[in-house]
Amino acid sequence: MLRAFILFGFGFYLMYLHISGEISKYINMKYSYLSFSAMIAAFLLALIQLIIVFRDEDKVEEHDHLGHSHCGENTIWKKFLVYGLLTYPLIAGFMFPIATLDSTIVSAKGFHFPKNNAAGDDPYAQNQFLRPDTSGYFGKSDYEKMMEREKKELLKQNPIVVDDSNYLMTMEILYNYPGEFTGREMRFTGFVYNDPVLKDAHLFLFRFGIIHCVADSGVFGMLVDMPEKAQYKNDTWLSVSGTITEEYYAPFKMKIPSLEVSNYRQIDKPKDVYVYRKY
Repeated sequence: MLRAFILFGFGFYLMYLHISGEISKYINMKYSYLSFSAMIAAFLLALIQLIIVFRDEDKVEEHDHLGHSHCGENTIWKKFLVYGLLTYPLIAGFMFPIATLDSTIVSAKGFHFPKNNAAGDDPYAQNQFLRPDTSGYFGKSDYEKMMEREKKELLKQNPIVVDDSNYLMTMEILYNYPGEFTGREMRFTGFVYNDPVLKDAHLFLFRFGIIHCVADSGVFGMLVDMPEKAQYKNDTWLSVSGTITEEYYAPFKMKIPSLEVSNYRQIDKPKDVYVYRKY
């Protein structure tokens, strides 16, 4: 019976995530059908478990088994451990609020280009930073074709307007082809991260992005040069527009894309702080 309750619990928890929209903090919604399928499977397995429990034949077998054997202390502790491990995610999921990633994660982990990631060649094990990189999910020729196609579409825009739907795609192209976008106007939003390495009115604007699921999530964005030495605290949300340039960033020992801001305004934190890679 306890197995059935646990399975129902997982089903109801996945249902809650979908109804509340919180599922978007764990996966790219392009793959929401997988979690929805898992929810249906959990309910079906729970019903099957109930049928097994209430079958007359099963009751007789259980009675005969208990009459000819003894349940040892080791078995009780094993069951306690197994069911405890299974119920812990449900208790944590229902009892604790879902945390939203912010600049404290960036401060704790820092950020760097994916090629410096210690996770190796497995893109599903990487947490990416600053520059999105989906090359590990495609063959080399397919990736180059996709980048060329998306670059051509982006070059048609003037100014380049970055929103939730094209944020990761735009950032990936800008970092792959920085010279081809120098001098173009662009507008995007993000939260402030004040890098201790930077001086004056230089800061980073970031968004947390999910390529497939939270396991390959990262923080992505650009270095921005604010006018009039404007300064903001970490996690302040800004909408900025300006001209794309390149600046030397000492920790990377290389030039990276940046935005020379001409207009900016502080905005409220968006309802969905995450962005997702679309293909």
